[in-house]
Amino acid sequence: MKNRKDKDRIELERRQSRTPLFDALRNYVKEGTLSFHVPGHKHGKGLPEFTRFVGKNIMNIDLTIMPDLDSIYKPHGPLKAAQDLAAETFGADRAHFLSNGTTSGIHCMLMATLKPGDKFIVPRNAHKSVISAMILTGAEPVYIQPYVDNYLGVAMAITGDEVRQALRQQPEAKAVFVINTTFYGMAPELERIVEITEDYEIPVLVDEAHGAHLPFHPSLPMSAMEAGADMAALSTHKLLGSLTQSSLLLAQGDLVDHLYIKTTLNLTQTTSPSYPLLASLDVSRKQIFFRGQEMLTQAINIANWARYEINNSIPGLYVYGNDMVGLPGCHEYDPTKLCINVRALGISGFEMERILRQGFHIQVDLSDLYNVLCVVSIADTKETVRTLVHALAEIAKKYTVQDVREKPIELPPIPALAYLPREAFYAESKRVPLEQAKGKIVAEMLMAYPPGIPLICPGEILTQDIIDYVRVLKEADAEIYGTEDPTAEHIKIIR
Repeated sequence: MKNRKDKDRIELERRQSRTPLFDALRNYVKEGTLSFHVPGHKHGKGLPEFTRFVGKNIMNIDLTIMPDLDSIYKPHGPLKAAQDLAAETFGADRAHFLSNGTTSGIHCMLMATLKPGDKFIVPRNAHKSVISAMILTGAEPVYIQPYVDNYLGVAMAITGDEVRQALRQQPEAKAVFVINTTFYGMAPELERIVEITEDYEIPVLVDEAHGAHLPFHPSLPMSAMEAGADMAALSTHKLLGSLTQSSLLLAQGDLVDHLYIKTTLNLTQTTSPSYPLLASLDVSRKQIFFRGQEMLTQAINIANWARYEINNSIPGLYVYGNDMVGLPGCHEYDPTKLCINVRALGISGFEMERILRQGFHIQVDLSDLYNVLCVVSIADTKETVRTLVHALAEIAKKYTVQDVREKPIELPPIPALAYLPREAFYAESKRVPLEQAKGKIVAEMLMAYPPGIPLICPGEILTQDIIDYVRVLKEADAEIYGTEDPTAEHIKIIR
């Protein structure tokens, strides 16, 4: 038995050591093929200034669909081989390479499982791409309002009990959408949610934009495929080292139609995929298979070191950790996310972000009213994280620590839904001042970005609580997006 396992492992490693798409691109370059095809820069010769900066290799593999490089629309050669290896690595039945980002994967998950008018269960703190997918599908959201931590001021993950209650109230729902993990690193009871949903025989769709690394270390929360979810969209570019905008869509089981998933992808997928992006997916898959646990161990260790140093050596700052596990909406957490709460310094997260960037040339992943979020990845070292901790200590010295424990934070409640998002988006509308739109049905989104979680969505009734909260965000210099008016002083309402 041991010999058989050893042989299977050797064969697995032999397969996973291949990079079929990357190899096909390198072979094309090696052959010195004369190009009479697009792209028009033709290996960088048509854009010399840019090529001098980025290098010839990247321009040499910026190619287009051709027989030996395969087609993203109907993979059958090196791209299919690369996708099959990714499916094996991530524990899925099928894997699809995406060069339109995880947004395209989320669009596909909803379009492949929902029809106009179908209801589905979804956390309110879902990304804007979910709202745009509702417009594309005509689906009706049944929102779960996650627990909001009243010190951090962030929405947590959803719980199994919340999903069970939502399904009991809406047994006709056609899917359950879950975020694993949240932008801030909180993980839901994903395995339990999958078990609860099995009784209804509907798919579990997972936004794993912040969880591509989860399968590769035992100290990280359970991944969607491990938990038995049916589909998941992963931002490999966020945490596994592939290039920005490259992502994966994974699927497994018989609750989803795998051929229809590909048909759906082809509706919205670009006809000119970026081969550098696709190749980076191929190579990052190989790297995480062979070195994932080693690289993630280092990332987790230095993130935990930073967490300890900030919590114990820098008055006024707090980074959540094991103390949050077990609270509503935090079944597990991702230790590589450093959610640094700055409330006790008397400043906003937006201000802390500006100070770090302008004073120390450090850029965080996001900021909000009360926190900055720093992501420690497989690329970080003790030196880079020590620089961050030192900068935070220098900043904190300039402020007097305040006691804010008795000042709970309340986010605006979910507004009432009057129209389906798709109906509202296409309805006749007019633009009015935001301050005068209380009680009106809006026709567009309104959000702070990042993280891109809408405060109000098309078809919902605007409340004074939301107007007041937007005012607070603006006073803190938050970036407000979603409205056609770039200043967000006006919003479109249905006539």
